[in-house]
Amino acid sequence: MPPDNVPVLDLSRQYAALGAEIQAAVADVCSAGRFVLGREVTEFEHAVEQQYAIPSAIGCASGTDALWLAMAALGIGPGDAVITTPFSFFATASSILRVGATPVFADIDPVSMNLSAASAAEVLQAHQANPVKALLPVHLYGQCADWDSLQPLAAAHGLTLVEDAAQAFGASWRGIYAGALGDTAAFSFYPTKNLSAWGDAGMTTARDATVAERAKALRAHGMRRRYFHDEVGWNSRLDTVQAAVLLVKLKHIARWNQERARATARYTELLTAAGVTGSVRDGALLLPTADPRGTHVWHQYVVRTLRRNDLRAHLAAQGIGSEVYYPLCLHQQEALKHLGYRTGQFPESEKAAATVLALPIYPELRDDEQDRVVEAIRSFFM
Repeated sequence: MPPDNVPVLDLSRQYAALGAEIQAAVADVCSAGRFVLGREVTEFEHAVEQQYAIPSAIGCASGTDALWLAMAALGIGPGDAVITTPFSFFATASSILRVGATPVFADIDPVSMNLSAASAAEVLQAHQANPVKALLPVHLYGQCADWDSLQPLAAAHGLTLVEDAAQAFGASWRGIYAGALGDTAAFSFYPTKNLSAWGDAGMTTARDATVAERAKALRAHGMRRRYFHDEVGWNSRLDTVQAAVLLVKLKHIARWNQERARATARYTELLTAAGVTGSVRDGALLLPTADPRGTHVWHQYVVRTLRRNDLRAHLAAQGIGSEVYYPLCLHQQEALKHLGYRTGQFPESEKAAATVLALPIYPELRDDEQDRVVEAIRSFFM
């Protein structure tokens, strides 16, 4: 975008602040030739474990691979079913298929847009096909799913809990950080995430040491000893260069998440004062909320309106970026038609896909830029 516009995300501002420090860290890796599973990978894993009270952290090549590892290390595979949300990024479902299991969808809560425990319970009662092995909730937009409801449900049915925490690094539920809530979890460090690499990178976490050890082997072709392969794994090692980048950024993530929270509070205050907020069905703008039982890290600030597409076009005409996460539910995707779902089966998810719009939010977003976004929205509704 031209310099006077407001992009939905501007990574150049982060680079301006940290670029020199990160370049020095990367140069150190390159000069020593520590490209694959170098010491920075272990340092990053241990730093995450210590700062976020996570028993075991295993760096890998991407958030998608992290989801696969989180399930494969638990032994989820062919003949199993995994209940998850249809309102998420494609990798949530494709990773289930990749381990050989079957995705089974349950609808979302209309407020948080996370997996509804009540809907999951209905699916468990009605499901007649492959036995359900796990629940896979997504901490969408940076807010933890309702663990008070999901954990008892999983316990009652003997299910494992796998967190898709791709968007929720640093989020928590009742003081327990994402990544330490479930049996396993997956983080993404894709460049747009709150904690981001300079390319693809991810992390699997595990509560049980045996599961963690298996995940570590699976990320390196099933090796526990060099060139001795106990099972067929994958090549999904976290590059040392990316670990070096993440180590530098890890020192700043708590402050960045706080700055996102400040920007969120300011958006909510300004939009409310502008008189444009209300319910979606009344044609107004519905603002996001945070469950007081957890800490939201505001990966996205997502509003909802029936006039979403028109509002997005209006913002674009004024040089303001926005994005739709996600315009089509997973059960409606062409690649997943073989699962046998139809439009209309998950009404809350489909309503969300038709109404959500993410506004610019990042730690470096300036107050005057937020003012422009709010004024543009006000002019659209008035």
